[in-house]
Amino acid sequence: MDFNMKKLASDAGIFFTRAVQFTEEKFGQAEKTELDAHFENLLARADSTKNWTEKILRQTEVLLQPNPSARVEEFLYEKLDRKVPSRVTNGELLAQYMSEAANELGPETPYGKTLIKVGETEKRLGAAERDFIHSASINFLTPLRNFLEGDWRTISKERRILQNRRLDLDACKARLKKAKAAEAKAACEGDAVPDFQETRPRNYILSASASALWSDEVDKVNHLRCLQEFVESQATYYAQCYRHMLDLQKQLGSTQGVIFPGTFVGNTEPASSPLSSASLATAAATIPVMPTVAGMPSAGEAAISLDDVALPASGTRKARVLYDYEAADSSELALLADELITVYSLPGMDPDWLIGERGNRKGKVPVTYLELLS
Repeated sequence: MDFNMKKLASDAGIFFTRAVQFTEEKFGQAEKTELDAHFENLLARADSTKNWTEKILRQTEVLLQPNPSARVEEFLYEKLDRKVPSRVTNGELLAQYMSEAANELGPETPYGKTLIKVGETEKRLGAAERDFIHSASINFLTPLRNFLEGDWRTISKERRILQNRRLDLDACKARLKKAKAAEAKAACEGDAVPDFQETRPRNYILSASASALWSDEVDKVNHLRCLQEFVESQATYYAQCYRHMLDLQKQLGSTQGVIFPGTFVGNTEPASSPLSSASLATAAATIPVMPTVAGMPSAGEAAISLDDVALPASGTRKARVLYDYEAADSSELALLADELITVYSLPGMDPDWLIGERGNRKGKVPVTYLELLS
């Protein structure tokens, strides 16, 4: 019991001494041991890393789950160490509604058939979104949380130890300075020199081990690697979305002549045909490029002589250009966003391309850059 009381009294005395030293330093009444400049810079970098990691983490959580109520629910499940229940994505829910609407309105009607096709694509988009969220959570959010909840706590603990040791050192130096001043004053006045117990600053290692630890902890999480994996996951997700939407566009294009007979002459190649590498490459300005499909001819390989092509008497259509497009060679027509051109198809053409005419100029144009007008 006595030992515990003495320890409490000792701890209270140390705390009071540190508080006095800290307060006097703030008011400029006590000297403060300055740390190494490199070490101070390391502290600033650690604080900056922690602050930006928190901001990036919060905003990424908003990106992956825009619903704040759902984020709170996931946070509570995580703190309770329970598995978060599976949640239907917006794309999957939209696919469900479209499927139910098609069944009620008539799955054999043109509108019902289109609803079913679009719903299937939305379901694939929802599954791709689910995979992206899962991958980003594991490869990006989890390492950032581990840094804030594990590594940063270790850094903060070491920083508090260092601060306390620095305060103890400066308090000892202040007491030693006062003792020497009193000793000198007594000697000048001829009084008996009081028998001061020699007070020497104890040996404190202020920065060596802590500096090495903090530098290692800040860099160990490897934020760069986590960020690269997040970018890879996001690129894969958008590439999958682009592929699904391009497949849907082909499916809808193959049935366009049936739904709107006589309005457009187009290639009715089956929707399941593989994607050509050239059609994906032309969309690189706005949409992620998918890997090249081996063995498929590119649009440039089509043996079409544009000089010999005459404007057909029927089957032409107006189209609005969605994005700027720079012609890759003389067989293509450069496009400017929002301009109107005349387009038509020729037998044997790649379904991802049309012949476009503007004035007396003509050339191949990518379908993905156009909005076909009725």
